[in-house]
Parts: sequence; C-alpha cells; structure tokens
Amino acid sequence: MSEVTYRPVRGPRTPDNEEPALERARDFRPVDKGYTKEMAIAEANRCLNCKKPSCVEGCPVNINIPKFIEAIRAEEFGRGLDIIREDSMLPAICGRVCPQENQCEGKCVLGRGKNPQPIAIGQLERFLGDQPELASKPAMKPANGKKVAIIGSGPSGITCAGELARNGFDVTVFEAFFTGGGVLVYGIPEFRLPKAVVKREIDGLQELGVKFEFNSVMGRLADAEELLGEKGFDAIYVATGAGLPKFLNIPGENLPNVFFANEYLTRVNLMKANQFPEYDTPTKHGKNVVVFGGGNVAMDAVRTAKRLGAERAIIAYRRTEAEMPARKAELHHAKQEGVEVMPLVAPLEFLEGEGGNVCGVRVQRCELGEPDDSGRRRPVPIEGAVEVIPCDVAISAIGTSANPFAKLIGGMELNKWGYIVADEDGRTTNPRIWAGGDIVTGAATVILAMGAGKKAAASITAAFAEE
Repeated sequence: MSEVTYRPVRGPRTPDNEEPALERARDFRPVDKGYTKEMAIAEANRCLNCKKPSCVEGCPVNINIPKFIEAIRAEEFGRGLDIIREDSMLPAICGRVCPQENQCEGKCVLGRGKNPQPIAIGQLERFLGDQPELASKPAMKPANGKKVAIIGSGPSGITCAGELARNGFDVTVFEAFFTGGGVLVYGIPEFRLPKAVVKREIDGLQELGVKFEFNSVMGRLADAEELLGEKGFDAIYVATGAGLPKFLNIPGENLPNVFFANEYLTRVNLMKANQFPEYDTPTKHGKNVVVFGGGNVAMDAVRTAKRLGAERAIIAYRRTEAEMPARKAELHHAKQEGVEVMPLVAPLEFLEGEGGNVCGVRVQRCELGEPDDSGRRRPVPIEGAVEVIPCDVAISAIGTSANPFAKLIGGMELNKWGYIVADEDGRTTNPRIWAGGDIVTGAATVILAMGAGKKAAASITAAFAEE
C-alpha cells in the first residue's frame, strides 16, 4: 500500500476481544483473546501515520510503531513482526502486559481531547507477536569469543541475552527457578500472560544460541569473583529483580493464611497450586479474601483468589481508586469479575480465629489530607472509625524491596536499600559488571526492565568493541 495514497479511517477504537467477565472469573482462561486479522487491519487503518510519531517516544525500547502498523495495513504481517523484533524480542509478552496507556498509547495524538481513543498499539503488537512463525530469523553477527553471564531470566535478563547473542557473544543465563521467565512466570497469572507464550520466547532465545542454567542460585553456587575468574566469563549482567516482600508490620501478620502476594502468586502461577492435588503444592482457597494494596500485583492476587472460589474478594487500599497505581484496565477487569474495592482503609491487626488461623482484619478508616513526598494526598485516620473485615485469607501486596542475592554475588556497590548502583547504561562500579531492571530501579514495569537490558547489552557490546 502506497503511503502517498493512504487515508486514515475515522472511527472509534476497535474494542478488545474479551471473554465474558462472569465466565472467565471461574477459571484461568486468558481474559483477552486478542484481535482477529480483520480487527487488527481495521484498527491499523485508524492510524494517522504521523510525520513525527510521538508514540515512539513513549516506548522504552523505541519500537518503530508507525512502520509496523503500516505493515499490518498492507497485510504483510511477517514484515511487521520483523520490524518489532529489531527493537524487542518479546512482542507477544509486551502486547499483553505493558502499561500502554502510560507509554506509547498515552502519547498517541488520537488519545487527546474530550473523547480520547488512541490506537490500540498493544493489541496490534500482540497480534503480530502471536504469529512467531512469520518472523525472519534475526541477523547474527559472527562469534566474538567473549562470554557473558546473565543472572536472572526475567524480562531484563532475557532481553539483554537476546541482544548480546545477536551481537556475537557467548551467553549463559543463570536462573534460580526451574524454568525461565522470572516475574513473567511466577508473578503474572495465566489469565493475563499464558506460560506457553513465555516458554515460546525462551525457546526462541535458545535457538539463537543462548544457554540456560536453571536451579542455579548465583551468590550461592558462584559469586562475581568466581564467574569472572575460574568460570571464564568476560562480563556479568545482574538482573535478579526485587522480589523481597515488604511487611505491613502489624500484629497477626504471621498467622496461617496471611500471605505475601509473591508467595501466593508463585504457588498458583508457577507451582500450580490451583490444581492441587494433581500437583502437590497446596494453597488455601478462601471464601472471604482481602488483599491490601493498589498496584498490578494486588489486582493479580485478588483476581486469582476469585478464580480459586472466593465468594467475596476485596481490594483494600489506603487511598482512593483515583490514586491506585494499577493499570486502569486491570482495575476495570477486576471490578467486572466481581472484585469489591474498599478505599481509604489501613490495616491495624490480623485477628486469630478458631484453629489459630486468620479470621479477620481490623482496619482504620481514613480520609485524604495534604499531599506527601510522592505528590499524592496522604491518608489521615478518622478518629474512632475502626471496623473488622471478616476473612479466611489475607494477602499483603504493598510492594517489594531488593533481593539479597545482589549482596551475595558481590563485586559491586549497593546503596543503603540493597539496590545495585548503576548508571543509565547499566554500568556498575565494577567495569566488568552491568546491572539493570528492578534490582537497580526498584519495582517497575516489564518494558522498563527490558529497556534496561537493551541499554546494557549495547554498553557491553561497545565496551568489548573498544578492546
């Protein structure tokens, strides 16, 4: 299709292709089935093909969005996928879990005005990413004889691995779990990101020559000195994530059936506790579940509880819905599925019931006061407004902190919170160690972690090109 003759089609955004809410909330089927060919072409035809595309500026890995959308219009889907893969090896993942509304779609000119309807860039990326058989094999540079160890197979680690492999490096990824993907497999539920999609991307990296060593806890099996010494690696990229749960620090937090979201989600997502006793990892299937937090992890936990049979599933958040950091789509989906949002409450104490298990949580009602350091209005307790929420499962999803493995790996400077000190290109205080993702920035998004991995790979490539 000639760009000279192209005229965008004026019309509303193509709706998402979702399963009925009350049906999908009973099992772990994908919420969104993705665009059909006809839907993708119709949406691509809405693109204005801007001369100065602001959508690209909103993408942390700078995908050429107008170019791949043009390929969809022309029904050249393999070419479109190749365009994306020049900058991102994980389109099927990013199309599903990226916060597009705050990034590429948030910059789209069609998203401005009284009736914002930006191009569904995430849906179009996923549409192409779900057709990996159409992609050309990535161009590979000749082997350069340099070995890089990557610690962690989450989005940052595998992005860095793919970039380095294409640039001729001999890459080995060390992963503590028995499978690859990091937070993509243990943190994000099947109904948002099927495990088969992640496995497909890991398999694609192995086809590029990337080696994976699973069940390998670096810092215990080997530290930085050993990797760079007797193990023969020329450089290390540390991408261990930030998965250490934050405590609420209230009485009763150690009662049975009070979970951290990381533990709860890992049991279900990676260890198949939802299929007990077919798989031998159990978890409590609560009838009354309350989740504390307002981010995407909290939404994943409460929606998982709903699918495990919760009759009442509550998100309890100390501010209002307007201040929730979760994606709007996730909050919308949760409410569609019957999740109850309880704003302006703070937990005071978990209560012990019969048999020693949690039976409720005492909460403080709040109101919003003046803004705090984050710019959001601070919750202020309302005197005397204390009540009890009955529950047989409670989940804390108030955030995470740095994994201790960075300290165990050693060889680089950490800040006072245990995060690795690194510059924008991932360089640490050790000239042979790079780092990126949540272990540098703190908990963030998949695409930002990928961006860090891509920058680090470019920096490593440049560093060895200078030798």
